[in-house]
Amino acid sequence: MVYEKKPWLKYYGSVPHEIDFPRKTMYETVVDAVAEYPDSIAYDFMGKTATYREFKEQIDRCADALASLGLKKGDRFTISMPTSPPGIICFYALNKLGAVASMIHPLSTETEIEFYLKISKSRFALTLDIFYDTFKRAADKAGLEKLIISKMQDYLPLPTRIAYWAAKGRKTPPVPASDKVIMWKDLVIKGKHPSAPAAKVDPDELAVILYSGGTTGTPKGIMLSNYNFVSQGIMCAQWVGMNRDYADMLAMLPIFHGFGLGVCVNAVLMNGGKVILVPLFEAEMAAKLMKKRPHYIIGVPTLFEALNKSERFNKADLSCLYACFCGADTLPKVVKDRFEAIVKRQGGNVKLLEGYGLTEAVTAIMAMPMNEYREGSIGIPFPNMMAKIVKRGTTEEAEPGEEGEICVSGPAVMLGYLDQPEETAKVLKVHDDGRLWLHTGDIGTMDEDGFFYFKLREKRMIKSSGMNVYPSQVEAQLYKHDAVAEACVIGVPDLDQVERVKAFVVLKPGIKPSPELEKELIAHCRKDLIKWSCPREIEFIDELPKTRVGKIAYKELEQREFERLKAEGKYYGEARG
Repeated sequence: MVYEKKPWLKYYGSVPHEIDFPRKTMYETVVDAVAEYPDSIAYDFMGKTATYREFKEQIDRCADALASLGLKKGDRFTISMPTSPPGIICFYALNKLGAVASMIHPLSTETEIEFYLKISKSRFALTLDIFYDTFKRAADKAGLEKLIISKMQDYLPLPTRIAYWAAKGRKTPPVPASDKVIMWKDLVIKGKHPSAPAAKVDPDELAVILYSGGTTGTPKGIMLSNYNFVSQGIMCAQWVGMNRDYADMLAMLPIFHGFGLGVCVNAVLMNGGKVILVPLFEAEMAAKLMKKRPHYIIGVPTLFEALNKSERFNKADLSCLYACFCGADTLPKVVKDRFEAIVKRQGGNVKLLEGYGLTEAVTAIMAMPMNEYREGSIGIPFPNMMAKIVKRGTTEEAEPGEEGEICVSGPAVMLGYLDQPEETAKVLKVHDDGRLWLHTGDIGTMDEDGFFYFKLREKRMIKSSGMNVYPSQVEAQLYKHDAVAEACVIGVPDLDQVERVKAFVVLKPGIKPSPELEKELIAHCRKDLIKWSCPREIEFIDELPKTRVGKIAYKELEQREFERLKAEGKYYGEARG
């Protein structure tokens, strides 16, 4: 078989081909880091720091408090927090006790929160005071036993705490007294509880529930084990060459997402690095925190484009950067080139490299090697991970260069979907080689050297006049035009073509939309793209909708078009899912 040849191995450099992962929990790997680096900084939150020794004390204190509430091994606990100390302290405390952390977005709606609490069967939950009203209503409907409320001020240094209170804190209504509501400060920071021992946990047991789904459809709970997270964290650290001199991460991705939790937080903390916690997914804050001199920035394309536009980032000292990786969506070359040019001008010398992953395998499981670049490639598999392209709808392996579905196998692959055995069976399949393979639903190719190329999720592929159109290719062409700041391409139902190609474009400041500019952009696409791949129409838009992790929400645009066409009586088909 093609993948068995592992043609990518010669590009590993100093990265080992195989790693012997410890059979430990995430809490135990952090304890190991504490023993080795007790006085090193574990996290920095807006100037408030904790050493590894202090971090472990905070985790143990939280575990003691949760155990005093009756939390035990196997119980489910929902964390609905920004990237902040209470969120990660509670996460590792749950792991120590053998409880399961269900991670959700703190801006979830009441209906969403109720759904997540019920599907996870959570007994307890943690959120911020500013989300109390919405969360409490959902918690009551879901039958939650206790709701723990933290305040942003709980871990801010005094000057920042005062500034936060003046700007936002004083506007937040006080949390009403209730026998079902407990303040984090009283329970964890001030409370005194009997010492709770670490639970005996099989590393392959369920430890974390993350959720799939974009802007439409019902999310699925993705079941992940300690072994999934530990193996993925070690592979990531090995890949970027994390060591004592280069181990500090600007953690600006949210902890309810595998990218933020698995790569930006867990991979760093189990390897003795410093996590610079960024509570808001916001470019200006990230640019400001460059004064902390992080070695790694990991994000999504929209984040790097926002950094490119940030005046503060353009003036920052970027000589500290050791590696930068982009994932979760296709990286336009123009965004990559601009970022690298800014870094070089500001004293740095790093490339913005692409990677690939999905929540069903924690997150990142392949990336470009540090010393390699191939345009459009998402790289090669991490040590211990296998990847191949199979012909769509089969388990038959495709030849190099042949398009098909990306399948991955290895220690990071999920346990399955929560309470959905049929959905699990659709994506986790044992192939003829006897291995369990995850069918990602993503379309791509592999070249002769074993480098993979991501086209797009199969559902995003547009079928126009019987031809396959990949929105990412059209978007990349639009990004090359000097007038285009952002672009998103979708398929619109059409009687003659089944789907016609439509582009939504955000123009750069100072450029005004016009019919002439629309024609110019369509002609620009036709210079390099086959006719059926080119937009039939372009709609200029002030801002593209984004998902909660900063990806362009193309499904929202598809739904918007569906509703418009239906209202106009021009709809020819079914809404895309």
